[in-house]
Amino acid sequence: MTAPLSVLIIEDEPLVAMMLEDFVEALGHRVAGSADCIGEALGRVEAGGFDIAILDVNLRDGVSWPVADALADRGFAFVLATGGHLDPPPARHAGAALLSKPFTLNGVRTALEGAASA
Repeated sequence: MTAPLSVLIIEDEPLVAMMLEDFVEALGHRVAGSADCIGEALGRVEAGGFDIAILDVNLRDGVSWPVADALADRGFAFVLATGGHLDPPPARHAGAALLSKPFTLNGVRTALEGAASA
């Protein structure tokens, strides 16, 4: 296991977000906050206060590439979470760790460790 991380969860489905929070805490990490839309997520990224983010690719108000760009611009590691078919991400984010739904505790562990070590 990696050292404890502070994790920002960006997910628009409340039950999925709560499950991710439970997984993050069960893995010995801390939830730094959450966001469910692009605007709120951009504000959270700007404010900082976390080590890594789990970023749902499709949020309720659109595809989250602007959030991925903001995370990368500020040097934050992140995991791309997706529930199905994912068009290839922009070249800039092609190497990002992926987490596919349905999420599992082991899948979250593997994705966070991969993103944190990249």
